Amino acid sequence: MARRKRGRDIDGVVLLDKPLGCSSNTALQRVRRAFDARKAGHTGSLDPLASGLLPVCLGEATKVSGYLLSAQKHYRVTAIVGAETATGDLEGELTARSEVGAPERGELETRLTAFVGAQQQIPPMYSALKKDGKRLYEHARAGVTVEREPRDIIVHSLELLDCDAASFSLDVRVSSGTYIRTLVEDIARSWGARAHVGRLRRVGVGALGTQHPMTALDDIEARRGDDDALAQLLLPLSTIIGDWPSVQLDANGARAISYGQQVRCAVPASAPDELLCIVDEQERLLGLGCVDDHGLLAPKRLFARPQR
Repeated sequence: MARRKRGRDIDGVVLLDKPLGCSSNTALQRVRRAFDARKAGHTGSLDPLASGLLPVCLGEATKVSGYLLSAQKHYRVTAIVGAETATGDLEGELTARSEVGAPERGELETRLTAFVGAQQQIPPMYSALKKDGKRLYEHARAGVTVEREPRDIIVHSLELLDCDAASFSLDVRVSSGTYIRTLVEDIARSWGARAHVGRLRRVGVGALGTQHPMTALDDIEARRGDDDALAQLLLPLSTIIGDWPSVQLDANGARAISYGQQVRCAVPASAPDELLCIVDEQERLLGLGCVDDHGLLAPKRLFARPQR
C-alpha cells in the first residue's frame, strides 16, 4: 500500500509577524502545520530576540524564496547606550561599558550620514556564518574568537526616529547580509560610546511589507482547520516576482516549455541571460527562464502548477 504524502499542495506566501522569543524555524514549522502544507520555507531568518516580517513560502513559492534572500531589508531598531554584549543584543553577557551617552539629536544625525552608502562590515562572532567548518557562534560559545573577513554591504538609508542620552532609535534600510547589531556598535563607537540592540523589528523584505499587512502567529494558528480563513492570508507568487520582466508564450510554447524544451520567442527589452518570468496566454506564471542572444528561451525553474 502506497504511503500517503504528508500535508497538502498549497502555494503562496504568508507575511508572518514573527513574535519575540521564537526562532525562525520554529515559526516556519508552526505556519506549515497551521496550513497543513507539504512544503514550506522562509526567506531569511530573524534572531529569536527580533520580531517582524518573516515571509513564509508554501509549496511552489519555495522555488523562488531564495531570490528574496538577497533583497533589501527594512528594520526599526532601538539601541541601548552604555554597554556592549557578547551577542550584540540583550541576550549576551556584558563585554564592555562606557560612561558616554548619546549626543544631541543634531550631532547624532550628522554622525549617521557617515554610515550611509557602500561599505565593509566585519560579521559578529555570534552569527551563522562558517569558519573552519563551524558556525561562528559555535566558536564563540567555545570561547574562541576567530578572524572574520569583512563583507561588502550597503546601508541605503538611516533615519533617526528618537534619541536621549541612554538610547537611540533608527529606521534602517540595508542590503542583504548587513548585521544591525554590528551597525549599532559601530555607530556608538564613532563618538567613543558602547551600545547594543535593545529592540529589533523587521518591517520590510524587498517589496514585501509595504502593501500587505503582516499576520501574527497566534492569529494564523487560530485559523487552523478553516481553509477559507487561511486562504485570506495567502498571497500569490506574483507578490514576490510579479514586477520582474516577463515573456509570454502561446499554448504551443507553454506546452513545450513544460517539457523542458527551449522555445523561440521575442526577446524582451531586458538583456539576454536575465532571469525572466514565463507566463502563458492566461497570464499565469509557469516558471523562470532565460533568453539567449538567439531568442531561445530556456527554462531554469518550472512550477508544478501554474501560478498567479
